[in-house]
Formats: sequence, C-alpha cells, structure tokens
Amino acid sequence: MSKVEPKGEDCVDARPKNDQDSHLADNGGDQADAKTPPDSYQYNMKFPSLGQCVIINNKNFHKSTGMSVRNGTDVDASNVMQVFSNLGFKINFANDQTVSQMRHLLTKVSEVDHSHSAMFVCVLLSHGEDGKIYGTDKSIDLKELTGLFRGDRCSTLVGKPKLFIIQACRGSDLDSGIECDSVSDSEGTQRIPVEADFLYAYSTAPGYYSWRNCSNGSWFISSLCEMLKTYARQLEIMQIMTRVNHKVALDFQSSSNLPGFSGMKQIPCIVSMLTKELYLPK
Repeated sequence: MSKVEPKGEDCVDARPKNDQDSHLADNGGDQADAKTPPDSYQYNMKFPSLGQCVIINNKNFHKSTGMSVRNGTDVDASNVMQVFSNLGFKINFANDQTVSQMRHLLTKVSEVDHSHSAMFVCVLLSHGEDGKIYGTDKSIDLKELTGLFRGDRCSTLVGKPKLFIIQACRGSDLDSGIECDSVSDSEGTQRIPVEADFLYAYSTAPGYYSWRNCSNGSWFISSLCEMLKTYARQLEIMQIMTRVNHKVALDFQSSSNLPGFSGMKQIPCIVSMLTKELYLPK
C-alpha cells in the first residue's frame, strides 16, 4: 500500500502582523477535500424581485475639479435605465451627485432589506481615475462605495451577485492598438469571503482613458446595452461581458480634433469574484 502524504494547512504569502496571526504559518494540519454538488454552480434567481439597479449619472462638475461637462452621458443613462428596467430591475436614478450624496445614496441602499431580491446592480457614469470615481465636487475611492455591499456590511445580499458597472477613465494612457491577422440551497450554512460575489465591469483597462461619443454615448455602455438586449435571456453574464469586450475592441476607434487622440482603441476590463454562473431569468 502506498504511503499517503499528509496535506499541509493553508497559509498566506505574507509576514504575520502579530502573534495572533501565527496560525497562518505552515503547521502541517490536516484538511478535508469537500465536493461541491453540480446544482450549486448557478445563482438562485427564484426571488420575488430581481433587485435594485442604482444609476448615478454625473454630467456637470464644479469648476474646482477642473473636469469638463460629460456630453453624451445622458444617452448612456437613458439606455441603461431602459435596458435594466426591461430586464425587471427596480430603477433608482440620480443625476449630478456630489461625493457626499453618492455616499449617502449607496449607504441607504446597502441598509435596505434585500432578502426578497435575487441580486443588485450599480451603474456609475462619471469622470474617474484609477481606483477613484468623481462626484460633482471631488473624487472618492471606488472601494469605499463598493465596500458598503460587502458580506460583513450588507447581510441580505450575502451569497447574491452584486454587479458594479463603471463608465469612467482610469488614467490618462492611450491605446493606439496593434495590427493583427485575426482576431445549493441544500448545503446549509456556509462561510464565504466578504469580497465574494462581486463583478466589476470597468469601461477600460487600468491606467487608460475611457472614450465617450458626445452624441451617441460611451463605447462601453452602448455596447453593454446592445449585448444585454440581445443575449441577457440566453447567455451567462461572463459570456455577455466577453462579447461586450469584443465589440468595444473591434468596432470602435476614436475620432478627435486633439493632436494624437485620433485612431485610439479601448478594451473594457471585467473583474469577477462571482462564485457561481449568473443567468438572468427569462
């Protein structure tokens, strides 16, 4: 009979902060391999309500910010409102919010009882920097706003998908592109990470500008709305987002009067901490 090697205890690749964290080191403890039933790989959508979709549309900014008017954002806001309303979400819409107002609105929503909702969506349309989003008066860390919905702060959304869709710049880099040839409920109580079940859909990659047409709206939001209209009842959310990436990457190229700003490209960035497949109900 072959010898079975003991499995080591999980540990982190970091120095312990204090003596209380010493249990994170390698202690050679045993652990069991749990098997996940196949029927637990999809989020449960069988709730009385699909959930809220909060839309914050910031167009006009205080002079002190140095930010320009975001012409075309109203087209984005209208498209998002129509698409998510048609999908069955309850729309919570706000225009031109200061940082304080954004924080207050999302705090109130996070404190609502979401027990009868299947999920939550938040759409932020504004200027931004990497890791930050602008209110009409100044910027705020995105993590402060999204953190309101973490598992340890919003208990009625624990284990449910939370989607944050962010149309904003993440820096000032330009992408000139490159030529190519082709282009279960029966499981009982469980402990899950507080950061689990989030999906962040950024309009652009870290460090880059995000493009918006002054008449037709942003490349990302227009593509997202088109893909949701076409595939929301058919495909899993990551399949839909991949098609959004494909459309933005291949179908758009900037046209600008500013030297060096024409012919630029863009690729959205989808960051998923979802733990199951997300299919919107038919």
